[in-house]
Amino acid sequence: MTLLAAIAVFVVGFLSGTVVRWFAGLAAVVALVLVVLQITPDPILPLVDHVVRRYYVGNELLFVSGFLFGVDAKKTKEVVVERRG
Repeated sequence: MTLLAAIAVFVVGFLSGTVVRWFAGLAAVVALVLVVLQITPDPILPLVDHVVRRYYVGNELLFVSGFLFGVDAKKTKEVVVERRG
């Protein structure tokens, strides 16, 4: 894996964590409905499958670390600001 791909996986995890923090309940309900009813648009499925197989598989820990940073970014920023001030 190249450095650029590793950074991309981390950034995607970070953005996912941020989005989950913002819309956790809504995102969970929408995802559950899409999966249960199998109404995910067909053109998206091959793209998601390609991205998951190419970048995510084998890099789960990198994705999760970015995800957790994204979820906790607000609290981390508050702590850093407190320590500086």
